[in-house]
Amino acid sequence: MKPPAGPEEARLPASDIRVFASSCTMHGLGHVFGPGAPPARRGLWAAAVLLALATFLYQVAGRVQYYGEFHHETALEERESRRLTFPAVTLCNVNPLRRSRLTPNDLHWAGPALLGLEPAEHAAYLRALGRPPAPPGFMPSPTFDVARLYARAGHALEDMLLDCRYRGWPCGPENFTTIFTRMGQCYTFNSGADGAELLSTPKGGMGNGLEVMLDVQQEEYLPVWRDVEETPFEVGVRVQIHTQEEPPLIDQLGFGAAPGYQTFVSCQKQQLSFLPPPWGDCSSISLDPDFEPEAPGPLGTPSPGLSPPYSLMGCRLACQSRYVARKCGCRMMHMPGSAPVCSPQQYKDCAHPALDALLRKDACRCPNPCASTRYAKELSMVRMPSRPAARYLARKHNRSEAYILENVLVLDIFEALNYETVEQKKAYEMSELLGDIGGQMGLFIGASLLTILEILDYLCEVFWDRVLGRRFWNRKHPQRPSSANLLQEGLGSHRTQVPHLGPGPRPPTSCSAVAKTLSASHRTCYLVTRL
Repeated sequence: MKPPAGPEEARLPASDIRVFASSCTMHGLGHVFGPGAPPARRGLWAAAVLLALATFLYQVAGRVQYYGEFHHETALEERESRRLTFPAVTLCNVNPLRRSRLTPNDLHWAGPALLGLEPAEHAAYLRALGRPPAPPGFMPSPTFDVARLYARAGHALEDMLLDCRYRGWPCGPENFTTIFTRMGQCYTFNSGADGAELLSTPKGGMGNGLEVMLDVQQEEYLPVWRDVEETPFEVGVRVQIHTQEEPPLIDQLGFGAAPGYQTFVSCQKQQLSFLPPPWGDCSSISLDPDFEPEAPGPLGTPSPGLSPPYSLMGCRLACQSRYVARKCGCRMMHMPGSAPVCSPQQYKDCAHPALDALLRKDACRCPNPCASTRYAKELSMVRMPSRPAARYLARKHNRSEAYILENVLVLDIFEALNYETVEQKKAYEMSELLGDIGGQMGLFIGASLLTILEILDYLCEVFWDRVLGRRFWNRKHPQRPSSANLLQEGLGSHRTQVPHLGPGPRPPTSCSAVAKTLSASHRTCYLVTRL
């Protein structure tokens, strides 16, 4: 408790530093500016206060700098759920076109671009396909649509799907949605397209997910004519597990399932949450494949518009579609947008080289979505079918046992009910910054937020008393004549006055009062005027 102010301090104005130091809650000021202390003691206290203040400011500057660097930390947590939405599953046969569906017209248009054939090799390739040569006088069609080619000649799900069950209930081709990827015509289970209700699962483990038996139809695979980039050497299907909001990028992210094996896929949901700038680099604005900014900028710059929810794969596809459309005036059939689909010649001359160049340069700058979902996978497999099962399947599907062993595979995909959350959090919040500043302030100078208010109040008192108060007093009370002027005027009037010599009363003087004081050495006359 501070001692009460003495009579000397009570007569001081509020703007005096001694009055402020005697009542301020900041430690040490009373010892520096208080009355009665020896100068040496005041100097030591002043040095201590300045040292503490400098240390406090240094600590605060470090905390503010750390906050301005916008650090973040990542938290991993595992949670459980009673019911989870089943992911979307996309299947593609590694063979894009069926040999029995190709025609001479297809070879004329798509042979050089998609199959690497020269015109002189068409007849030999037709013989390798087991098809008759082109009839005499063959005339190709005036136009050609690559998307229609893959839709007509691609593997049909009705022919590949031998059996389908979801949680023990039968399913069929009607539960799949056709989609075009870079691998051709593919099919997605539980896509949620056209407002379809998404499937969910209340249990985990085998028997509570999707189980399909597929025929890869090796007899329909195209002959390997020469080694080109699009020539497949493997047999089987490519599979990708993804969310319904994310388009499949199966040629890059899919895994393979081979005939003669049953592949078990255990997937676990992972929810990812990233921070926006300046703590992170996530984005939630979709990239419109048909929008071109007026000023050239990064290809992956998001643009506002009526677009599906932002996803990393969607941003990459939209970026690739923009680039190919700008370079070639068309888009590849798996790319989104309203540009026309490239012709086979445009595929060969422009689209494929432009896309490969874009992927090599990695020019699509797509930030992570602020909220996304991915699936971690664990794969295991066993040989199938057994010899008794092969004989049974051969009788059931009217095929030979050798055909069953070379063409049939089983894919079993199930989900775990526990899922992981990966969340980015701010490593240093504003509340923590204020708490650190308050702690340093109390530790080094014994101050608080109210002390800052006291200092501001004192500065206002100083400003009012020293600046505004003086100007206000000068306006209200004009400047009076000085005593020296009054003395000179009084003496002048006294010298000019004629002394009264005659009898009679003294005439009145012009002053209201005159006082005379005589001394032994000199005489002084004071003229007093009534204000």
